[in-house]
Amino acid sequence: MKKIVLTGGGTAGHVTPNIALIPRLRESGYEIYYMGSYDGIEKRLIGDFDIPYYGIATGKFRRYFDPKNFTDPFRVIKGYREARKILKEIQPDIVFSKGGFVSVPVVRAADSLDIPCIIHESDMTPGLANKLCIPAAVKVCCNFPETLSMLPEGKAVLTGSPIRKELTQGNRISALDLCSFTANKPVVMVIGGSSGAASVNQAVRQALPKLLEDFQVVHLCGRDKMDNLLLKVEGYKQFEYLKNELKDIFAMADVVISRAGANAICELLALHKPNLLIPLPSSSSRGDQLLNARSFEAQGFSIVIDEDYLTENLLVEKVQELYCSRQVYIDNMKQCQQKDAIETIVSLIEETVR
Repeated sequence: MKKIVLTGGGTAGHVTPNIALIPRLRESGYEIYYMGSYDGIEKRLIGDFDIPYYGIATGKFRRYFDPKNFTDPFRVIKGYREARKILKEIQPDIVFSKGGFVSVPVVRAADSLDIPCIIHESDMTPGLANKLCIPAAVKVCCNFPETLSMLPEGKAVLTGSPIRKELTQGNRISALDLCSFTANKPVVMVIGGSSGAASVNQAVRQALPKLLEDFQVVHLCGRDKMDNLLLKVEGYKQFEYLKNELKDIFAMADVVISRAGANAICELLALHKPNLLIPLPSSSSRGDQLLNARSFEAQGFSIVIDEDYLTENLLVEKVQELYCSRQVYIDNMKQCQQKDAIETIVSLIEETVR
């Protein structure tokens, strides 16, 4: 049986694309293993899939001063040694990496053992972890046409991001029942990522009285970010996090307000959901979400509001604009060439193993 090691973690966005590949890899006859951090989010998310999980030490590479910068390099070295030992035991045919700092020791260890690696870069510009992995990769998958010019010639492949098949199989009626919504009023879905987005949550709640005049609002606000004072507001439903019901909420949503994490917006693209993106500002990140959002805006997939200019009135105005023009955005997304990332990536894996 062919063997593959999947790696990636730190955030849900570095894990869910790997999860999306699992059913198709099993169909192709692969024995699947996962390598992540000892207790990261990836361990919890992979726990549902009956896949052997191996934890290794990991450290973060920071561009700013932090006392951990003096100790984390030793953790990375330890992780490299642990990954090398595990890979020797498993003897996989290939490693597929979705990124995050935990993937660096795994990919570099695989390279030292002549195990081929394919990596996936979600954002428009490669992050530091993937920059360290690119020299060891045989192929680098990406989501944005602009990324191709930033990657080594002969390695870059525009694949899009693997999307979990179940997200396309939602039931709108089930979501309406879950939220106690009516079927004759459009629904705005708000999602800020696995940890929520405080500024987006605040803006949506400030705009809620005006939004509820024309829409119903379902709000995935993040762990410990529920507003108990709004629990009984008609037409507004909050959830910290959804798992099995997420597909139904997507099916119900007419338009979506979201951060601009690469995997989140690729899900919106695959589901043809008109969206208003509020990217994480460069003051709080390396600016990747701003670039992601501008690319989607240029391709006609999204409306974008910079967080620095986010106000209650602007949010309401743009949501109404998006809803009125929603068919234009749906048509643009349907014309996108990145139709089946899972098949494209599995084909690359198969070709590499052969």
